[in-house]
Amino acid sequence: MQQFKTITLMMNAVRTTFLLAALTGLFMAVGFVVGGQGGMLLALGFSVVTNMIAYWNADKIVLRLQNAEPLDPRRAPEIYEAVEALARRAGIPMPKLYLIHSDQPNAFATGRNPDNAAVAISSGLVQHLTLREISAVIAHELAHIRSRDTLTMTITATLAGAISMLAQFGLFFGGRNSNNPLGPIGALAMVIIAPLAAMMVQMAISRTREYEADRDGAEISGDPLALASALEKISHLAKNFENRWARRTPGLAHMYIVNPLAGDRMDNLFATHPDVRNRIAALEKMAAEMGAMQPRRPEAKRVRRPAPGNSGNPGWRVPTTRRHERDAHPKGPWG
Repeated sequence: MQQFKTITLMMNAVRTTFLLAALTGLFMAVGFVVGGQGGMLLALGFSVVTNMIAYWNADKIVLRLQNAEPLDPRRAPEIYEAVEALARRAGIPMPKLYLIHSDQPNAFATGRNPDNAAVAISSGLVQHLTLREISAVIAHELAHIRSRDTLTMTITATLAGAISMLAQFGLFFGGRNSNNPLGPIGALAMVIIAPLAAMMVQMAISRTREYEADRDGAEISGDPLALASALEKISHLAKNFENRWARRTPGLAHMYIVNPLAGDRMDNLFATHPDVRNRIAALEKMAAEMGAMQPRRPEAKRVRRPAPGNSGNPGWRVPTTRRHERDAHPKGPWG
């Protein structure tokens, strides 16, 4: 099993290197259209600087863009206990936990390596999901951290955004620059093709890694059905609640466990996430193979707390499942 994990990590590294090289090549192509050979070299240097900035500050940039704030352990003691246990099972350090003020249930992970990682959950995730389902979602994010997906996905988002900006720059200056070998027609073509190509590379990274993180996260939590139930709830509720922070920075949408911009979409080439129904089917098959297939039970009712005045923070404490419900599902670190 360990040998299989090692081979999988090596294949992921090769595939990631190839995809990032494709993005860098695309970046240089845009620079060539904008400014000829000089523009191509300038674009290469800019991509290197962009990658270095993303490497050292990926977590800070992403968390700031999503308006996340540190989650106080006193406000969510049960979540902290569950994350500590899950991190031990995953064999990684305890990540920092952050809260996103959004009614849409969702979560993502970021950071350049397991020692400098963070998991952000939305207030809607805590309100609408049980502790068992929240733990399964966090296990999915820990799987991303353990396999170093977080760094790859953040750098990819940074490069894709930079390519789009450079293409827009080429639209205004490409036709006027005497070094531009293709003229205004080439600049116009590049402003259309480059962002689409970057988006396709970005999606190729995200879609395959979501399936892998589902499987690895279910192994960490020991409860594939809890993750399947969480995905079903999140994809349904994503249509009813807007995540304004994700809408302001759509280039980071692929980092969330479920697309925060469109909810459940068709599983096609232009979707940032695999179809949730396919993910749920894979998890249910995994549960059956583990001998854990059980009929779904009705969820415990939520007790909503009023917001504390005008502080702007949600007024909830972490909802807890009833004792008999927790005991009925012994799998997982909190069982």
